[in-house]
Amino acid sequence: MNTQQKHWVRWFVGGGLMAGVALLGWQRFGPHNQEEGLVSGNGRIEAVEIDVATKVAGRLKDILVREGDFVTAGQVVALMDTQALDAQRQQAEAQLRQAEDTVLTVRSQLAQRESEKAAAKALVVQRQAEVDADRKREARIKELATTGVASQQAADDARAAVESAAAALSAARAQVAASEAAVTTTHSQINSAQSAVESARAAVARIQVEIDDCTLKAPRDGRVQFLVAHPGEVLGAGGRVLNMVDLSDVYMTFFLPTDVVGRVAIGTEVHIVLDAAPQYVIPAKVSFVADVAQFTPKSVETANEREKLMFRVRAQLPVDLLKKYILQVKTGLPGVAYVRRDPTAPWPERVQVKLPQ
Repeated sequence: MNTQQKHWVRWFVGGGLMAGVALLGWQRFGPHNQEEGLVSGNGRIEAVEIDVATKVAGRLKDILVREGDFVTAGQVVALMDTQALDAQRQQAEAQLRQAEDTVLTVRSQLAQRESEKAAAKALVVQRQAEVDADRKREARIKELATTGVASQQAADDARAAVESAAAALSAARAQVAASEAAVTTTHSQINSAQSAVESARAAVARIQVEIDDCTLKAPRDGRVQFLVAHPGEVLGAGGRVLNMVDLSDVYMTFFLPTDVVGRVAIGTEVHIVLDAAPQYVIPAKVSFVADVAQFTPKSVETANEREKLMFRVRAQLPVDLLKKYILQVKTGLPGVAYVRRDPTAPWPERVQVKLPQ
């Protein structure tokens, strides 16, 4: 079979399937429904599917639920092996303690540098007093030397004492400057050590988040459909573990013809009868209407052919009703969805809402 022949075969098969969908939809538009002012379409109860997956790569340690189990939001459904992450956390915690010890050490050094600076400033005051005293002594001896009471040698010695005291004062002031520089350096070391502490603390928190992510929880109330992985398997980041359905977001998809769907708006009331429980009638509301026909005849030039266009419609079940009967909600159940041609007309007795007590 060449490529062109395969193409025609696929076209005929696809056309046949869509025609079958349209035919099922048309079979529900019988005289009985028309007389009651109703239109209906076949469909199945569906729900939003959610994949519970691992965020980080690793080995699947255990699965705590089975297929078909009902789970609640926040319930732990699976566990990943965290031995490697536990070791990383211990290493990060050791680095954090080391960084905190460094901060304490540098703070002690700062206290020492502050003491040295204070001592240097006190020495400057002392040296300044010595300089002042030596200068006064020099002035007195110099005056006495002019009258011959003191010798010239005594005057020279007094002058040398002043110069020596001034040099000591300069050295003390230099020591103060060195102490101030040491204090500034120590402050920088403290800031660096504190940054190292914050970095180590963030590393510990990041690893802890990864460990917490290894405890897989159900994001919504729902039912486990099937398990994708099994304990002992190694999964990559984003690896699927199980699939569940969100039982707070349940709907039925059915089809309506052109002459009806044009009058169906979002929020239109729908009544659903399930094949498994025909004694009950479930209320719902239209939440979606397709803007493109799901089945198009070969030619739509005539009115009769245009009437065969079928549009997909979704009827959403109320959240409060789902919560009330959440343990009884099951997906995949076939049934019939009814819509009134005249929204203001009363519902016929047989399709009025009837719920289990």
